[in-house]
Amino acid sequence: MAWNEPGNNDKDPWNPDNNRNNGAGRPEGGREKETENDPWGRKPGGKDQSPPDLDEAFRKLMGMFGGKKSGNSGGSSNGGPGFADKLSGGLIAIVLIALLALWAATGVYQVDQQERGVVLRLGKYHSTVMPGLHWNPPLIDSVTKVNVTRVRSHDHKALMLTVDDAIVEVGVSVQYSVQEPKDFLLNVLNPEESLKQITESALRHVVGSSEMDQILTQGRELLASEVKIRIQDYSSAYGTGVLISKVNVENTQAPNQVQEAFDDVIKAKEDELRFRNEAESYANGVIPEARGRAQRIREEAEAYRSEIVARASGQADRFDRLYREYTKAPDVTRRRLYIETMEAVYKDVNKVVVDTQGGNNMMYLPLDQLMKQRAESSTGTGSTNSANIGALTDQVLDEIRKRQSATIRREGRN
Repeated sequence: MAWNEPGNNDKDPWNPDNNRNNGAGRPEGGREKETENDPWGRKPGGKDQSPPDLDEAFRKLMGMFGGKKSGNSGGSSNGGPGFADKLSGGLIAIVLIALLALWAATGVYQVDQQERGVVLRLGKYHSTVMPGLHWNPPLIDSVTKVNVTRVRSHDHKALMLTVDDAIVEVGVSVQYSVQEPKDFLLNVLNPEESLKQITESALRHVVGSSEMDQILTQGRELLASEVKIRIQDYSSAYGTGVLISKVNVENTQAPNQVQEAFDDVIKAKEDELRFRNEAESYANGVIPEARGRAQRIREEAEAYRSEIVARASGQADRFDRLYREYTKAPDVTRRRLYIETMEAVYKDVNKVVVDTQGGNNMMYLPLDQLMKQRAESSTGTGSTNSANIGALTDQVLDEIRKRQSATIRREGRN
């Protein structure tokens, strides 16, 4: 028969009543003495060992966690607090401490250098934290990190109508960053979508007030500048918290249906601009050269005028001085002028001396030498020297004739 069958409760080793019966006749402190050697209440060295006392074990466990020991080992049988109540109270304290530690640990977070943390306490804005290690109570505060250094980009492309009723296709790229994390998260539900609508509105306003030629050719930089200013103004007015750093006009072109005609127009305008630049370049090269030549002629004329005036002034002054000397001694001055003139005339020419005082009318002129000298002069120095020699020869002959006539007249008077 098994020990745990009905009717054999007296043989159940785990029945505390049997243990009490087995301990009858023992002294009241005998059980405590036995348990001093064995915490489970077993007999030291005995074969008849009883199972461990669970109440005693749990009491010692509660004592380790700070629970109060009861004076009666019987627990609730003597009217004191039961073992289950003590156990549940200790476990609840341990669980609460663990949950509190876990709750506190989950509130620690770190904000990177390029980020800012927006703290919401019970759904309401509380503060904006800077980079570093922070703590906020979980389930009470919620922290959203926003990158404020990353440059974001948004592309937009659409067909638009210009002021001269022409349809153009314009594509822009907007680069922006977050300037105010609080406004970026809380003021606008979807900042990216709002920026898209702001970009389209600003672009249509600027394109609608410009002509098609300006948008397709040289007005793209001005278009980008005006669009950037308007986007920033609209974003600031709506409180989106973004900063527009740059707006690039990616492409401006006519619709595909008339693209070929627009290309021809643009090429014609480019050719016109090229021809104008070439003409300006030629003018810039010719005009300074003409101005330089005019300035040179003007300076030469000024120099010639100064030379002629100075020469005339010198000759006039010389004549005045010569006239004063002539009034003092006319014969001497006349003779001196004649000698100086003859010296200047005969200085660089071959001289022929004819004696007319002896009455010999036959004169010898070295014509062969004169012709030879004329030929050498024409091959050497040119026709100028030959003309001078011919003129001097004529002057010599005239002078000789005059002297012969004067001699004949003197002889006739004698």
